[in-house]
Amino acid sequence: MSHIPAHVADTKPIETIHPDNLPPATRDPGFIASALEKLVEHSAEHPDVQNAIHAPMHLLKSIPLVHKLVPGVEQVASEYHVGNFVIVRSNGERIFESMPIYPRLGMHLLFYGGTQIKLLHNRSVETILKDLSNRQGKIYDSPESVKSIPSFIQTYSISLDELEEPDIAKYKCFNDFFYRKLKPGVRPVQNADDPSGFCSAADCRITVFPTLDLAKQLWIKGSNFTIPQLLGVEPDSDKARMFDGASVAVFRLAPQDYHRFHSPLDGVVGDTTDIPGEYYTVNPQAVNEPGFDVFTANKRSVLYMTHAQSNSPVAFVAIGAMLVGSIRWTGGGQKGANVKRGDELGYFAYGGSTIVVLFPQGLIKFDDDLVRNSSVPIETLVKVGDSLGKSLLPNH
Repeated sequence: MSHIPAHVADTKPIETIHPDNLPPATRDPGFIASALEKLVEHSAEHPDVQNAIHAPMHLLKSIPLVHKLVPGVEQVASEYHVGNFVIVRSNGERIFESMPIYPRLGMHLLFYGGTQIKLLHNRSVETILKDLSNRQGKIYDSPESVKSIPSFIQTYSISLDELEEPDIAKYKCFNDFFYRKLKPGVRPVQNADDPSGFCSAADCRITVFPTLDLAKQLWIKGSNFTIPQLLGVEPDSDKARMFDGASVAVFRLAPQDYHRFHSPLDGVVGDTTDIPGEYYTVNPQAVNEPGFDVFTANKRSVLYMTHAQSNSPVAFVAIGAMLVGSIRWTGGGQKGANVKRGDELGYFAYGGSTIVVLFPQGLIKFDDDLVRNSSVPIETLVKVGDSLGKSLLPNH
């Protein structure tokens, strides 16, 4: 997301998403659904991503196209900052990440449209979001979509120096760039020689919670969030029991992030389970909203791993989100393979997305700064390979 210095963000209130914030003429969920469809279609026609789904809320005054689609939305952007604060781990700076237009409108559908309400051409919120996600994926898989790469790089200040292929002319479509690879060595694993270490699985915004109860108290407010629901297993199953009282790490990837994800541990790759689901936004305001079970409702894929040092099970849950095309396993699809911290496990095709990793109770002590920020709660901006914590268990 485009970011704003904290002292600038502090000059206006941060919007708490509410249906009444939009002008009365544009509050109707059917109207917003239609606007989202037009924004997605516009992304196929216009090379500048800021004139479509990536219009940053804080710049809406200068984007007339969005005004036409959602009259009055620029008023929300002038009265509020729309997005989330994060802490940059590398320097401790507090910054504000401005939300693009599409998750803001997507949350309006969730909060105002209600699930199961028929909105547009007799479709529900869930069907509309799924259709939009599939359509955006097809647009960004098309060869013509390469025209959007330069404006995407400019909008999000993406560094090409880190890329395995820095020549953007070599990418075959937008999605090819979206799940770009990095040069070897640009994401070194901290404390790589310490077998008890764990590391960040992604370039992301992270929150960590020593217990599931803390995660539900501070961050994941959905009333139906449970371990069995997340993993798609029966409450009395062995897997549910293994992760009863688990420690939880939540890795949220924004659209501009490097979208390949990596092993947070030294260990062995196990089974994967795909769970069908919805395409809700994973923005913190949706995750923090009571009554919306984003993580347990969305499409996801679960990888079970075994931690080498302790022989403990770990569940790595890759969760799709609004406009996410697919979840694809690379190293994580090779059952029985040994992996080291930082080894690639897979990637997300277009869209923001999230990873939730479950550690059995008593396995991990998260790093103090991550725990401290999460207790605020505020996310911490980290990179693949950054330290996550250490094992509390002896070598098996």
